[in-house]
Amino acid sequence: MSITAKAAPGAKLLNPTDHTLVMIDFQSQMAFATHSIGANDLRTHAALVSQAAAGFGVSTILTTVAEKSFSGPMFEEVTAPFPGQKLLDRTSMNTWEDQAVIDEINRIGKKRIVLAGLWTSVCIVGPALSAIDQGFEVYVITDACGDVSVEAHNRAVERMVQAGAQPMTSLQYLLELQRDWARSGTYDLTTGIARKVGGSYGIGINYAKTMFNAHEG
Repeated sequence: MSITAKAAPGAKLLNPTDHTLVMIDFQSQMAFATHSIGANDLRTHAALVSQAAAGFGVSTILTTVAEKSFSGPMFEEVTAPFPGQKLLDRTSMNTWEDQAVIDEINRIGKKRIVLAGLWTSVCIVGPALSAIDQGFEVYVITDACGDVSVEAHNRAVERMVQAGAQPMTSLQYLLELQRDWARSGTYDLTTGIARKVGGSYGIGINYAKTMFNAHEG
């Protein structure tokens, strides 16, 4: 039986309008004990995800745990792209058990959930497994997550993948939202974010633009 290829994206690929991004507990107290990823990389990846989501107009929830009493403020890299947006503060370690967050998930009304935050084995595993159990499709931006050890992070990612979650990286998230360099309306947005917080890829874009006025399209 023959198969005919079509110039069309796969159904599993994300686009800016088909999911809700939930940024969880990017807070000082949580970061102090995070050792699976360096603080600089964690902040950079969180900034990349936040800037991508804000730039592409992705429905985004920012949530903290015990912000005033214990865990401290959310990273400015995460909140700055969403000026004026309310942070949903919780007492529950599992975001999916917080009614205010669930009310916002239901208000937005999208079946795909993308997660990033601290710590992977608690505050990401909890909502990931809970959302999957309720029929949601879950993606986890693994390099914008961290845990108390590499072992804890890796086992958490494995557990979520075994349950059906789809892992991805922060740069992958940005480029998947763009997906076609011919989309000129967001070309400068995407390359601009990459140049600022896209690591060596961004350095390459800056070099090509400066030296040869080259571009991706």
